Formats: sequence, structure tokens, C-alpha cells
Amino acid sequence: MMTSVAKHRMSFGHAPARARLFILFLAFSLSPALGAAQIKILEFQPDVPVCRAERLITLHLTLGNDGARDEQGTVELHLPPVVELIKGNRNTPFAFRDGAGELTLSWTVQASQEGRHELAVEVKPVSGSPVRQTLNLLFLPSVTIEKADRIPDPQPVATDILVGAHHCPLWEKDRPEIWRNVIRHPERTPALGFYCQEQPEVADWETKWAVEHGISFFVYCWYRASQGGPVETRLSSAIHEALFHSRFQDKIRFAIMWENQRRGVAGIANEEDFLQNLLPYWIENYFRRPNYLIIDRKPLLFIYRPEYLIQDLGSVEKVAQAFAKARELCRQAGFDGIYLLGEYRGTNPKHLQLMKDLGLDYTFAYVWPVPNNPSPEEAIRAQLDYIKKTQELNILPQVITVSLGWSGWRDEGSIWKLPPEDFERLMREAKAFAKTLPPEQLGSRIILLDNWNEWGEGHYIGPHREFGFGYLDAVRRVFAGNAATHLDLLPEDIGLGPYDLPIRAYYQRERESRQKARTWVKPIVSDEALVAYWTFDENKDEVAAFDYSGHRLGGILHQIERVKGWRGTALDCRGGSMIVPTDERLSDWAQMSVECWIRTDQPDQDNRWIINRVFGGAETSGFRLGILRGRPSFQIPVTAWSHHLVGKEPLPQGRWVHIAGTFDGTTMRLYMDGHEVGRMERSGSVRNNNRPIVVGNYDVDHAAHFVGELDEVRLYSRVLTPEEIASRAAQPAEK
Repeated sequence: MMTSVAKHRMSFGHAPARARLFILFLAFSLSPALGAAQIKILEFQPDVPVCRAERLITLHLTLGNDGARDEQGTVELHLPPVVELIKGNRNTPFAFRDGAGELTLSWTVQASQEGRHELAVEVKPVSGSPVRQTLNLLFLPSVTIEKADRIPDPQPVATDILVGAHHCPLWEKDRPEIWRNVIRHPERTPALGFYCQEQPEVADWETKWAVEHGISFFVYCWYRASQGGPVETRLSSAIHEALFHSRFQDKIRFAIMWENQRRGVAGIANEEDFLQNLLPYWIENYFRRPNYLIIDRKPLLFIYRPEYLIQDLGSVEKVAQAFAKARELCRQAGFDGIYLLGEYRGTNPKHLQLMKDLGLDYTFAYVWPVPNNPSPEEAIRAQLDYIKKTQELNILPQVITVSLGWSGWRDEGSIWKLPPEDFERLMREAKAFAKTLPPEQLGSRIILLDNWNEWGEGHYIGPHREFGFGYLDAVRRVFAGNAATHLDLLPEDIGLGPYDLPIRAYYQRERESRQKARTWVKPIVSDEALVAYWTFDENKDEVAAFDYSGHRLGGILHQIERVKGWRGTALDCRGGSMIVPTDERLSDWAQMSVECWIRTDQPDQDNRWIINRVFGGAETSGFRLGILRGRPSFQIPVTAWSHHLVGKEPLPQGRWVHIAGTFDGTTMRLYMDGHEVGRMERSGSVRNNNRPIVVGNYDVDHAAHFVGELDEVRLYSRVLTPEEIASRAAQPAEK
């Protein structure tokens, strides 16, 4: 029989389910105590990837309310004199009603002049403080051109050195989540939008933009799907579906960089696999194509992590032997051999010597690492030092790469970026240095640019929202300085596109789900330190799991179902998950507690996570609760992956078990069924990160998932006492 509390829970969230969605949401700001209304700006962006003068654009403003009370007020739109308001009001009222957590307002504007213009909104709620956000938008020059049903032919420009760009082929239609970091950094939005790379017209535009600015070849990252048999590829649509069907494929050359980093999958099983499977595949599918990059009658093969081949083949000598045989097979195929270039981003002479001993012809960098969040000047000097040091060591010849930035996929590590004018200065110095290299070496004839389209990782020169064609125009000035003036076209200039409809639809569904999860529902527990409370007692088909603490920290279910629980319904954890938006309220605590009820019939689970906020790239922050070696585990790291507290008793099977972890600023404690089963000393606060909370799994679609049922998850910003925990654990399961 359902308890009165459970019935109360079931009164919320009866809307029908949408498609199975998940989201690593945009970061939300710290909110005030329950009862107040806190209005904040979640997003303020244009509706087009890149803006152009004398063209209408729509500005969208999304507001969020983190408090328990509905709120209303006005929004003031501030525009510079050169930007005209075409549709909408400069003072627009807004109102949150019926517990809604988000709402969106829109205006249509038009800039009369090109250039960078600052737009702003000021949100003035009836209660609470005003919130202001500015938007610094680049408007490209206006163009007047007839609409067309096809892209105008490229007009390549000549250069005095061969210029190539690394190309990151990750942007496939069925991988919409790959755009997550671009959502956090909308200034990176490509001119093609969140495009699907398998479309030939995408390759057409990339070729046109590249060759018209002096870039004559791309080096595509190339991924093997499995090793030891006939070659199967992954993430190859940019080459096979787009480039190979592009109208302009004869206008640009290409090479591949073998991504040999996934051990046991992406490499080779043995020498036979390399010489009879992999190399013949490359020869027939790439090297023989008329637009493959061939110099001195030798195809260029770039290799990422070539040192991993030592383990694949057994020794340095065997790798060198295999490479020698590959050169001979290429000669038998009609070439004069093959140039083998190994990726390395350092100046350790031992590693360079190892690469030489492997039989590689050249070293190159995919990206240059520059530590300590450098200024543009520091980033330029560091790269030139790498390049000059490599040459001074005189161990292995180099092909120079110049990098414009780095952020990592989740803004981890050293973060930096060169604006176009600084990147231009770096390219000029690198070009001058390349001219000093021996003329018979490739390094005197080739320069690599990093990167065409690493949008998520923070290094990209393709046209985009923040700088438009700024990087490409810099490339053109450095390497094709005598070229005539040109017109940089966007797809919408001639009525083509969009190329991002599937991704756009995905994120629209995601926004709708996020809005649903942020709905305020009445708290069912009175505790000011209760940060979040998920009961999972919503309607069986509800895609959202609401937060019954009153803080709007609901989550979205992904490939996970509700089943009978300890009370009401629970999550059936078999690989699915619930994703809770990243929020500053979810860690950075001096104290904390986490508790839940779990049930499993599978013994000896290991490295299985029930509630997780500790990830690679954020391994020194967050917290998690799970199972290690068949025993409950609670972690709050200080150093990478440290402070795993493991219980001294195994997790029982076949019944509901209460698990809790507490932290008082000095000591972590772990409880099972109301009894302390472990403690560990640890000082300092729980460090915040920008990751979501994943419930029921380590991460979305991850193998390290808990197997069993999960119910009644609560997070606190205080320490639950042993008496409180014992009292909770003594409560009987619902019959």
C-alpha cells in the first residue's frame, strides 16, 4: 500500500515522456536559500552562427529562476547606435508562473555597420538584485549577392610554402553530445553551426574557405575500429562520405594521421596485420587517390603515439623492420617509398631518439602544450622555443606545427588562446624559421596549422562567431600576401544550409527536458541543509526526476527505468543513468552527507558507481559513492583519485541496504545499515567542478555502472549524526 508521503510525491510530474534524452547541462550559478526568488541569465545569444551587417538576427535571452517563489519583472535591452531594434521592445516584461524554472524572450535587430558591437540586457526582477550581461558580437561586412543552388567554385591562392591544417573529424550526426563544450563557449560556434560533417556540402565549404586562404591540404585524424582483421574505421565520414563526394575534392589535398592511442583496438595485432591489412587498405583507399598528399613521389603518413607500436610488435627493432617492409611495399605499389611522421609534443632527446630508432622520418606536433595559462606572448615564445630546441638537438628532422590555443574538452589544465593578430605573428616567425631548414627536408617546404576544427578542445581556425574569418585572413596574409582581394562567403549569403538540423533538434529537445527538470515542486522534508532530494516516485513514463528539496536540482533519466522501490518506485540501474545539471550548490562544501537505499542480487561488484561527480580531468574534486571489491565506497579526492574510503564489510545481496557517507571537514565516515563501517582522515572542503552529478553510473553509457535498484537519494551540506543515520536505516521498506 502506498504511504501518504509517496502519494504526495506522485502528485507531481504527470506530463508524458519525450524521447530518451540526457544532458550535461550548462553551468548554473549559486542560488540563495529556499523561499527566495533568484533570477539569473542562462543564455543570451544570436540565432545565427555568424552575424553580418545589414542582416536581421534574432537575439534569444533565457532566464532561470532558482528560488521557490514565482517572480516577475522587466528586461531592458541596450543597443549601440549602429544596431537598430526591428522587432520587440527595449523594455520587456517577464513573469515566471506555476513553478516554471526557465523562460525565453526574443528581439530582432540589425547592425548598419560591420565591426564588433556590444549589446546588453539588464534583468530587473520585482524582488532581488538586477542582473546584467553583455554580448560582444562581430558583424562581418554586408554583402549583396544573388541566391544560388550551389557553392561558387573556390578561387585558390598560391603560397610560397605548403600549408596544411590538422582536421578533427568528430562532428557526426549521431554524436550530438560532442558539441557540449561549444555550448559552454558559444563564441566558438562554427560558421556552419553545429554541423553534421558527413554532408558533402560541408566539405565543399571547408575546401573553399581553406584554399582561398592559402591552406592546400588537411590532415584528418584517422581511427581504426578494431585490429587484427580486415580494416574497419570509425569517425571516417568526413573523408569517405563528405570529402570523397565533394564537388571540390580535386581542389584540396589530404593526408591521414593514424590515431594509434586506443591500445588493443586502434593499433595492430602483429606485423602481418600491419602489412597485409592496414597498409594495403591505406594504399587502395587513400594513397592512390589523386588528391592524397604525396611529396617526392612518397605519400605522407602521420602517426599519433607511434611508440605504442613497440608493445604491439614486441620491440623497437621489430617496429623498424615493419616500417622498412612498409616502405618496400609502397615502392612495389608504384611510389618511391613513404614518409613516416611521428607525433610528439616535447623536446626530450631520449624520446626523439626512440622515434628515430623506430624508423620514423620526421617528428611533428598535433598541438603544442603551453603550461600555466599563458598570455599570448608567453604562448608564442614557448612554441618557438619548442621548435628551435627540436632543431638544436638535431636528432630527428621536424615538420613545424603552430598552435593557436587550448582548453581541453572540459576546460581542464592550462587554458590559453592567441587572437588572430598574435597567431599571425607566430606564423610569420615559424615561416621564417622553416626557411632556415635544409631545403631537402620536408620541414622547409611544409607548415602545419593547429587546428582547423577542434571546436571542443579550444583550437580552431575555421570561420566562427568570435573572430569570423580572422584566423584564415591572417593565414592568407602570411602565406599568400600578394593575393588579390576576395569575398568571404557564408552559406546564408547565397541561401544555402543549414547543416545542423539534427543537432539543433537534439538540443531543442534537451532544452525542453532541462526546463522540465527545473520545475519547482513542494519540499517533503524540512531541513535547510538538504541540498537535493530525488525520490524517483514520479509517473513511470516521466523523463524527469524532480528535486524534492525545493532547489530545482532535478535530473533527466537516460536509458533507465523505474521499478518498485524501497518506498514508491526506484531506478533500475543496468547501465542507464540520471544526469543532474552541474551547479555550484552541489559541492564546494565544508561538510557534506550523502545517503541512499540500494538493492542488488549481484555479489562482488567492483568499481561500480551509484552517485558520481569525480571524472577524468576533474579527478581532484567532487565526490562519489559506489562499490569497490564488493564493499561500499565513499570518495572525496584531494589528489588525483585519492581518498577512497572502503567499508570493512561486504554489501549484502537480495535486500534493501541503507548506505551513507559523511564528511565533517577532517574525517570521512561510511555507514551501512546504520552502522559505521569505515573512516578516513581528510582535511579541506569538497572541491567544486563543472561536471554534472551522474546517478546510477560513473558516466553516461559507461561500463562502471551499479547493478541493482537505487532509491531515495539525498545530499546535505552538513554532517548527518550517527543517530540520524541509524534512525533512517531502521525504517522498514514499503510492503
